[in-house]
Amino acid sequence: MSEIKTLADVAHIVAGSGFNEAFQGQTNLPIPFVKVSDFQSSVDNWLSSAANSVNEDMLKALGAKKYPAGTIIFPKVGGALLTNKRTRLAVESAMDNNVMGLIPLGIDPDYLFYFMCLFDMGSIANAQALPSVSASAVAKIEIPVPVSREIQRQIANKLKTQLAEVETARQALEIRQQEIVKLANAYIRQSIVHSKVSECPLGDVLDEVKKGIGERWADYPVLGATRDGLAPAKEPPGKQPQRYKPVFSGTVFYNPMRILIGSIAFVDDDDQPGITSPDYVALQGKPGIVDSRWFYYWLRSPYGVQCINSLARGAVRERMLFNRLAEGFIQLPPYSEQVRISAALKQLQPVKAAIKQQLDDLNKIPERLLAKAFDFNHERRSS
Repeated sequence: MSEIKTLADVAHIVAGSGFNEAFQGQTNLPIPFVKVSDFQSSVDNWLSSAANSVNEDMLKALGAKKYPAGTIIFPKVGGALLTNKRTRLAVESAMDNNVMGLIPLGIDPDYLFYFMCLFDMGSIANAQALPSVSASAVAKIEIPVPVSREIQRQIANKLKTQLAEVETARQALEIRQQEIVKLANAYIRQSIVHSKVSECPLGDVLDEVKKGIGERWADYPVLGATRDGLAPAKEPPGKQPQRYKPVFSGTVFYNPMRILIGSIAFVDDDDQPGITSPDYVALQGKPGIVDSRWFYYWLRSPYGVQCINSLARGAVRERMLFNRLAEGFIQLPPYSEQVRISAALKQLQPVKAAIKQQLDDLNKIPERLLAKAFDFNHERRSS
């Protein structure tokens, strides 16, 4: 039997404090001072350290508090709030004012943590340009709580086991993904090391796609470039969709603001042709000189990364348009060798696609498991 309670009933709701820059930058003091950016360092949903640390005197000067190990923390403002990141303090820590926390009271801590992993903070965030949640809104969140602590613990332990199995499977698939990348890089290296190459400026062997699609824009999906390659664009066409560039079979394109982190895509023979933002750089290998598929894998390989880095000017968010990329150099194998390696690279595509699909399916499982465990309607009927 369960009761419907609020978070105010089962947890002490705490908030972080302002963190003056004058106190930031210390790394070897006894008390971690957690920011949202530190969440990525959590291991198995436990956070034991932060990029900044403080001592008791600094806490007093800041008017900040420290919270006990086991406190469940989450972003309370900005885009990070909508990502529903969750972790727990592994050691006594302070936190900045972009973070909120729950100290469990009279409830199994694991049970409360897994419930928070399910709850979508966006559902209670304000509708302003910068979303945020208040302590009063968090306090009103309802949670089904089995009367027996033992049942709470059993549910939490079952979830822990199930989610651990999902994570093990996810890691295995990611290793397979990395192996495919290594194999592709080995193919590119083989084509260069075992051939008589010509060093050429990229601007001499590539053609930029400059002309927009025109009035046919509505006939095609909008495509984007991510670190994983080709993907549907997150945003629909803007005010001038006719200017969107066609990216058909054999086209390489990239986000000029994110090429440094690998946001590069390729439209292969089996991919649906589309259009992409006029702000993106789209290009193709010159016929009989550069095989576009081979070039795409070259651009994502250590050779391409080295070339891109050599052209970068150090800005975190710089734009690398085609005229800058054109200044780089490439060691180009004979076209026949590119075509041979390109055919081998194409055979990797269905394997990559299958692994990606398995990962996509796997990533949906945790939410389903959590939703089943915390079925509000079921719990309401049972109480």
